[in-house]
Amino acid sequence: MGRTFENRKAAMAKTAGMKTKIYSKFGKEIYVCAKGGGVDPAANLSLRRLIEKAKRSQVPGHVIEKALDKAKGVGGEVYTTVRYEGFGPGNCMVLVDCLTDNNNRTIGDVRTCFNKCKAKLGAPGAVGHLFDHRAIFAFKHSDEDAVLEALMNHDVDVAEIENEDGIITVIAPHTEFYKAKTALTEAFGDINMEMEEISFVPQTHAEISGEDVQMMEKFIDMLNDCDDVQEVYHNAIMN
Repeated sequence: MGRTFENRKAAMAKTAGMKTKIYSKFGKEIYVCAKGGGVDPAANLSLRRLIEKAKRSQVPGHVIEKALDKAKGVGGEVYTTVRYEGFGPGNCMVLVDCLTDNNNRTIGDVRTCFNKCKAKLGAPGAVGHLFDHRAIFAFKHSDEDAVLEALMNHDVDVAEIENEDGIITVIAPHTEFYKAKTALTEAFGDINMEMEEISFVPQTHAEISGEDVQMMEKFIDMLNDCDDVQEVYHNAIMN
């Protein structure tokens, strides 16, 4: 299918592992999500997924609770979501998702990262249409047909399913996240997920090598050092 589990896992782990100030970033995102959709995870499914993700990233409970308590108050900071698109080293495609209370500061910080790393900031929509917003699940299992049947029984709209070295990867539209998770849990019990994310999946990949790899690593480092940057997505395969 052109996109292996290991490539996806390595790219996502690379981005997540290089994040700095991860607690404050999760705290900000939880605050914004709870402020907009309510502080009850049972009623706000986006918040529930975010809290689960924070816990998997070993964010302490007091950080999560502080963000929720803050969201219960009146007033507070006003954050907006901003997405920047462009081309990284080796002409790979890059999406940068931010939460900001100061657009001028954020665009300045992001533009500096692009300028210093042989990258080019594009116009809105430049590359975003070449990424699919997907729910991704990956777990150890030997029977791809059984997994597909379980998903079909719950009317999950499966975009892709593959089996590589005993790892089943299921890709579905992001709106099907909880339906797919419920189907898998009911069919196979408490699965130990290797990956459980809502992400932007590139439709194609760009292989980069040599100096472009070093520059790409620097680029991701710099972006993740920006306080307003929440997620970085790209289609680079670094050789």
